[in-house]
Amino acid sequence: MASVPSLVSLCLLVLSHACSAQLEQVTSQHGWTRVRGEQRRECQFSRLSAREPDRRLTSEAGVTDVWDENDDQFRCAGAAALRHTIEERGLLLPAYTNAPKLVYVDQGQGYHGAAIPGCAETFQSQEESQQQQDPRQGFRDQHQKIRKVREGDVIALPAGVADWFYNDAQTPLVLVQIMDTSNPANQLDNNFRKFFLAGNPQQQIQGQRGQFSGQGFQRGESQSQEQRSGNIFQGFDEQFLAEAFNVDTDLARRMKNENDNRGVIVRVEDRLQFLTPEFSEEERSEYQRGRPANGVEETFCSARLKQNINDPSRADVYNPRAGRITSVNSHNLPILRSLRLSAQKGHLYQNAIMAPHWNMNAHSICYFTRGTGRVQIVDENGRSVFDGEVREGQILTAPHNFAVVKRAGGEGLEWVAFKTNDQAKISQLAGRVSSMRAFPEEVIANSFQVSREEARRLKFNRDEVTLFSPGSRSQYRA
Repeated sequence: MASVPSLVSLCLLVLSHACSAQLEQVTSQHGWTRVRGEQRRECQFSRLSAREPDRRLTSEAGVTDVWDENDDQFRCAGAAALRHTIEERGLLLPAYTNAPKLVYVDQGQGYHGAAIPGCAETFQSQEESQQQQDPRQGFRDQHQKIRKVREGDVIALPAGVADWFYNDAQTPLVLVQIMDTSNPANQLDNNFRKFFLAGNPQQQIQGQRGQFSGQGFQRGESQSQEQRSGNIFQGFDEQFLAEAFNVDTDLARRMKNENDNRGVIVRVEDRLQFLTPEFSEEERSEYQRGRPANGVEETFCSARLKQNINDPSRADVYNPRAGRITSVNSHNLPILRSLRLSAQKGHLYQNAIMAPHWNMNAHSICYFTRGTGRVQIVDENGRSVFDGEVREGQILTAPHNFAVVKRAGGEGLEWVAFKTNDQAKISQLAGRVSSMRAFPEEVIANSFQVSREEARRLKFNRDEVTLFSPGSRSQYRA
C-alpha cells in the first residue's frame, strides 16, 4: 500500500502537469509554423516606415492611440499596436482580446488586475475571513490578485484573459500594447478584436484590417464621428442576464451601458478601493519567486505575469561607453513560453551603435520610448527597405532575418522591441561574438576579395559585444 507522502507527491505532480497543460496553447509547433507561413506568403517588405499612430480616441479619463493594421509591417508581422494614456484616477475598462499580448509600461505607475479563469479569489479582507465564522459581520469584497505596475514593466497576458488597469498617481500612466494576431491562440481572422465587459467603447478601437486606409474609413467617415461598438452584454436579452446573475432586470439593463459615452477609460469619482499588499511586500515576494522553479510551485493561477526591464542591474549586455540591453523571455518569465512572445529593452548612449545583426527566429516590433536615432534595414537582395530617422512614439518593425543597425543621436536612443518568439535570438555581423569572428581569415579574404591583413582588421578591429561605443575602435590585433 502506497505511503501518504508518496500519494501527496503524486497528487502534486499531477496538479503541476494539469496546470501546465492549461497554460499551454492547444496548437503544436507545426501549427505555429503554418500560421506564420501563411502570413509570409501574402507579404512583401519592400519599403518600411517608422509609423506614428493613425487614429486617436478620446475617453473621459485618457486617450487611446491606434496604429494602422493595414500597414505592411503590422499586416506581415501579424501584429496590432495601440497605446493607452490613462490620467489620474482613470480606469481602463475590463476587456479581453482574441490574441496574446504584451503590455509595456512606458510611463507612470498604477495597478493591474487579470481575471484568470478557474482561479480562486485569494485576496480577501480580515473582515471577510471573520465573516465566514460570524455571518452577522458585514459583507467585504474578495477578488483575484492585483499587481502594482511601474515604468519598465512588461506584462504578459494570454488570449481571452480579461484585465484592467488603474492609475492611482498624479502623473499619466502610459501603456504600449502589442497583440500577436497570428498566434495560434487566435482562432478567428487576423483582425485584432477587443471584447469589453463594460462601457460603451468606440468602434474605432477594434481592428480595421482591410477597412482603414490611414486617412479615414473607406466610407468617408471622419475620426470624430465615433460610432459605438458596445460591450458584450449589450447583445444578450435582459431576462437572460437577470437570471444568469440572479438580479432584477433593471440592473441587468444597466450592465449594457447603452447610453454611456465615457469611452474605454473612465474616471473613478473617489480613489478605487481594493485589496492589495504593500508595494514593498509584493516586490519582495516577486524576488523570492524569481529563484529557479521546481515545477510545482508556479501553477497557472500563481504564474508571474510581469517583469521589469528598466532596472540597470538586470541588464544582459552592458557597455559603460555605449549602453545596455535587457531581455525578458521564457527563461525569466515562464508564462511567455505559452504566449510564444518576448521583449527586449535597448538603451544606447549618445552616438553609440547597436551592432549590425539579424533576428534569427522572430520579427522585432520596436517602439521607440526616448531620444532620436538612425536605423537601417536591409533585405535578402541587399536593398535598403528603411534608412531614416526614428524618434519617441514611433514604431518600426525589423522583419525576420532582415539585417538591422541602429545608431543613437545626440540625446541617446531607447526602445522596447516586442518579438514573436519566446526565445528570440539575434546573430551579429560585427564585434566579438559576430559571424565574422567565426569565419577563418581566408574565407573572409576570398569572399570580399581583400588581403589577409584587411580580413584580419574586419574580423578583430571591433572587440566590443552588441553595443559599440561611438568613434572608437578596439585595439588592433597583429
